[in-house]
Amino acid sequence: MSYLHQIGAYFLMIKMVFTRMTKASVLKKLIFKEIDDLVVGSVGIVTFISFFIGAVIAIQTALNLSSPLIPKELIGFASRQSMILEFAPTFISVIMAGKVGSYITSSIGTMRVTEQIDALEIMGINALNYLVFPKIIAMLFYPFIIAIAMFVGIFGGFAAGVYGGFLSKAEFINGLTEDFIPFHLVYSFLKTYIFAFFLATIPSFHGFYMKGGALEVGKASTVAFVWTTVVIVIVNYITTQLLLS
Repeated sequence: MSYLHQIGAYFLMIKMVFTRMTKASVLKKLIFKEIDDLVVGSVGIVTFISFFIGAVIAIQTALNLSSPLIPKELIGFASRQSMILEFAPTFISVIMAGKVGSYITSSIGTMRVTEQIDALEIMGINALNYLVFPKIIAMLFYPFIIAIAMFVGIFGGFAAGVYGGFLSKAEFINGLTEDFIPFHLVYSFLKTYIFAFFLATIPSFHGFYMKGGALEVGKASTVAFVWTTVVIVIVNYITTQLLLS
């Protein structure tokens, strides 16, 4: 299947997801399960990674302040800007493309291999709506994870900078609050919602339409991760160009 055919099939899948809706009572249970699997289950790894990303940003910034004329407050400023604008929404989304994306592709792909999807369709259930729609709704809570990543990352920068002896607590807080632009948060969460949609749908596409056996499930997970990452990087560039330029 060519890339153009894959793109066409992807958009057709999106259309089918929102047709022939499954019963609300069934969807409600599925949505809560997906929130637990995709969002709540990712809080731990996101918190761990974000803390050390923030710490590394602070240390690297401090070590590159070679001139005494440059204020140490820049460490707090750099930690805030880096985490809010790029590392939390984009870097964490790439990591989630591996964690969440591979889970989605493998779970749906396994259902395809074991013919559970065929069984759903024989029963008259719209398999795309039943499997993909709850994931899309669950990922609407994805910005909650990014907010945690921002907070923990900045705290990691604070801990590394202050307790590492690079600057005082007051200097970090001054840099943290200096020239804050609220629109930067709007920009970050807006592109996070866009990333969330692709994190839910691209792996679902590769899992739903895969062919073969157990070996192909692993291959589909890898391909889904690659394409999700590519789309995230491209969308990140476009949204940055449109919203910040």
